[in-house]
Amino acid sequence: MLRFMSKISRKKFLKSAGTLGVMGIVAGSCANIEREKQNNFAEKPEYEWKIVTTWPPNFPVVGEGCNLLADWVYKMSGGRMKISVYGSGELVPGLECFDAVSMGAVEMGHGAGYYWVGKFPASQFFTTVPFGMNAQEFNAWMYGGNGMSLWKEVYEDYNLVPMPAGNTGFQMGGWFNKEINTIADLKGLKMRIPGLGGKVLAKAGGTPVVSAGSEIYTNLERGVIDATEWIGPYHDYLMGFHEIAKYYYTPGWHEPQACLELIINKKKFDSLPEDLQVIIETAAARSNMWMLSQFVAKNNEYLQKIKSESDVELRTFPDEVLNALKGYTEEAITEIIDRDDVSRKVYEDQKQFRKGVSQWSQISEKMFFDKLI
Repeated sequence: MLRFMSKISRKKFLKSAGTLGVMGIVAGSCANIEREKQNNFAEKPEYEWKIVTTWPPNFPVVGEGCNLLADWVYKMSGGRMKISVYGSGELVPGLECFDAVSMGAVEMGHGAGYYWVGKFPASQFFTTVPFGMNAQEFNAWMYGGNGMSLWKEVYEDYNLVPMPAGNTGFQMGGWFNKEINTIADLKGLKMRIPGLGGKVLAKAGGTPVVSAGSEIYTNLERGVIDATEWIGPYHDYLMGFHEIAKYYYTPGWHEPQACLELIINKKKFDSLPEDLQVIIETAAARSNMWMLSQFVAKNNEYLQKIKSESDVELRTFPDEVLNALKGYTEEAITEIIDRDDVSRKVYEDQKQFRKGVSQWSQISEKMFFDKLI
């Protein structure tokens, strides 16, 4: 009996000892893994980068979005990457962001491709095209079509890696102090309008004016310009245009959406560990959605404020005017792509993608708005 009990005791002891041994090994392994993680993390280099923007410091939505992008990268990287944000003029003038990043003076920039049209005409096709795709379709071209690969191919010549990092969504047609009833009413009109929209206005007999955002209100108030486009009701209200203009026109034929871009010095980006590259790409994609959502959420609210707080008349461009502007748009684009093979390659791919996706839009979103709302 004692011998039998001793056998049982030995078995329990051995079993317990074995279990404790395994637990000890596991605990030791976990501790080793944790130490290894800490050691690996400690050994990984930290990065302090700068991002320069074309926007005033902390500018609503777009400037705020840049601040958030930097914060998201910092948190996702566990503090390994810190990005300092500089508004227009704080480190470099807003329209010099492209050169500063391309040359490596700073690592990152944020703006819109049509600001660089003087350097290479294809840049504007990565922002917007008059009478072109809306934000959802443009994002589909970027993420689901050839947009991203073409963009990277074009910007690589300038030592840059581009990626979508914001979108204004649909914009308004602009603020006017005269009625636009026929295409002839655009003749002699001085209007602040950039990009392809400005070229189209010129074909209609108007005079496109490019000026900094800080100058637009004063120029419109003093009659230096007769009209201006900006973004949409939210930002237009903050600019105070409803105080000095008579008419607010829709639709924004010149910018059915506007993709905002994050540009990164390619050599600096390629030198990053793969996980930090992915973190930046992820933060940019989140920024793209965040900004678009903010614009959509705020524009209706502020359109109602404009209507209730001012005597501004909300007008729609007549079909005659829109049809004429569409014809001038085709002429302007043809002139560009006939002179520049890169622009032709980008635009033709974009045009073909839109032709396909618009067929789906016709029987989905458009049908929904036309029939169900």
